[in-house]
Amino acid sequence: MSAAGRPVAVVGLGLIGGSLARLLDARGVDVVATDASPATRAAARRAGLTVADDVAACVATADLVVLATPLRAMPAVAAEVAAHAPASATVTDVGSVKGPVRNEVSAAGLGGRYVGAHPMAGTEHSGFDASDVGLLDAVRWAVTVDAAVDPARLEAVLALVTGPCAGTVAVLTDEVHDEAAALVSHVPHVVATQLLNAVAGAPVREVALGLAAGSFRDGTRVAFTDPARTEAMVTQNAAWVAPALRKVVRDLELVIAALESNGSTHAFFRTADDVRAAGRRQTSPGVSTGAVEQVPLVGDWPALLVRRCTTGVVVVGITPTAVEVAPAPAR
Repeated sequence: MSAAGRPVAVVGLGLIGGSLARLLDARGVDVVATDASPATRAAARRAGLTVADDVAACVATADLVVLATPLRAMPAVAAEVAAHAPASATVTDVGSVKGPVRNEVSAAGLGGRYVGAHPMAGTEHSGFDASDVGLLDAVRWAVTVDAAVDPARLEAVLALVTGPCAGTVAVLTDEVHDEAAALVSHVPHVVATQLLNAVAGAPVREVALGLAAGSFRDGTRVAFTDPARTEAMVTQNAAWVAPALRKVVRDLELVIAALESNGSTHAFFRTADDVRAAGRRQTSPGVSTGAVEQVPLVGDWPALLVRRCTTGVVVVGITPTAVEVAPAPAR
């Protein structure tokens, strides 16, 4: 959480930035926010948030700055943060791709102050009007670090996420995060878009849409996201999305070949049986029931957290002397 008398600054009030600002405000955290859009700033003020007219005023006294702007705006926003935020302010973000964000903030001179973050939550909607105080409450986050991370800055981000946000955290490298996000977020967006495209171009389009029920709805939900936002997200993580999609295509080609030759499709439909079974055993989403362990805040504890989280534990809390970790709950 922020130091006494120093706010958390949220720069960008779209779906995620707006939801974070609402949640922190509801939890009693001193928050000041801003957005490039005057209409969005006005809407945020009507919602009861403290809103600055520009980035400079938003970050001027901040203890922690959260960048919630599109990546295309990051160079200009990061430069303003570098010019106007206190040198002591930690910089984080909420983007779904981490490597490119680190490159942009480093180019602005903020690399030593940056700890990446990505809340694993969202909807197909966008903009401040779609934001909600409950969207980021008690969700899983990824927090990313490099070898040069300042441990005190990592502590600040972990305290915010596990404290007022009530979340759990996987501490990872940018590369591991971006590869994993490609598999569980970006590729699903591409596949959902293709499912929608297939129906949109079919000669029986109207009949198919009239018959569509749960499987089509669930399979295409994220395809109703703003396509420009989805395109940006996917292309920003192209290095990991492209090879993952190639595997999807290869697997589908094998299914097609089996269907056309009356071959076996058993392996395709049973490969993920262990994942399926784990999902059926899930009883309390997002809540770990395993024993809590203490990772003392001594030595190279950030690197130790990365190793532990890569094997399946999550951060559930932080004290003045230790990070609390527990087995990751089933999803």
